[in-house]
Amino acid sequence: MKKMKSILFMLLGFIALVFGIAGTVLPVLPGGPFYLLSAYCFAKSSKRMEAWFQNTYIYKKYVVAFLEKKGMTLKEKIRINLTADFFILLSVLYVDILAVRIILIGLALYKHYYFIKKIPTISPSSYQVEESQ
Repeated sequence: MKKMKSILFMLLGFIALVFGIAGTVLPVLPGGPFYLLSAYCFAKSSKRMEAWFQNTYIYKKYVVAFLEKKGMTLKEKIRINLTADFFILLSVLYVDILAVRIILIGLALYKHYYFIKKIPTISPSSYQVEESQ
């Protein structure tokens, strides 16, 4: 049963990776979420892969920091939102399908709502105090 679960996670990881690569090329399909899903699936497919992933720079800088702080600084929120908005705007300008444009704009608005209302904003100084203790 455990081996079947590992194979299933590995298969889902490869499928998500293919969609992520396609999302890099196609402006209609977002690549980032599929890359995250593939990383999660690959990490869950084996303990060794999970240990490797948890020791990567990206995991330590973004995931661990977010979990420890239980929120994001305003600067982090603005940086992430501006980067995502830039790519969403490129997609909206590139795609000629009205329904896709509406969906992309809706996703961008929801992203802003989520960052403002659901993710706590913390001050950089309060995290520095916790970090030094």
